[in-house]
Amino acid sequence: MDEFSVLLVDDEREFLETLLIRLLKRRIKVTGVNSGKEALKILKETPPDVVVLDVRMQGVDGLQTLREIKKIRPLVEVIMLTGHANLEVAAEGMEAGAFDYLMKPIDVDELLYKLEDAFKRKKIQEQKIRRLEEEKGSERG
Repeated sequence: MDEFSVLLVDDEREFLETLLIRLLKRRIKVTGVNSGKEALKILKETPPDVVVLDVRMQGVDGLQTLREIKKIRPLVEVIMLTGHANLEVAAEGMEAGAFDYLMKPIDVDELLYKLEDAFKRKKIQEQKIRRLEEEKGSERG
């Protein structure tokens, strides 16, 4: 698997730090922030391949952040996290473009599997776009 970058967004500092350490030990290129606002700033400057986004956060919540991510960087895949079993929020997140949904506490191996799948999907979408652009270019030429 190619190397890919991950942005963790969660306002629970201990959870965020623990997850960062676990992913770094598995040699994942990962960054963590405590708010949707910080996540959007990073997305504009150096977009990751996959975002792991908590649904319930102070200030801008996960669903609002997800919608903004999809406006700014539509190809970035987003995995939503929640500590609360709420199927309505899960469905709303999926409708807004989330790749998948995980419940807290999360199993790190399951998260890694989802991260790899999300990255694969992003690469496939990028390849499709490149092919379409090449076809348009050759039609004009």
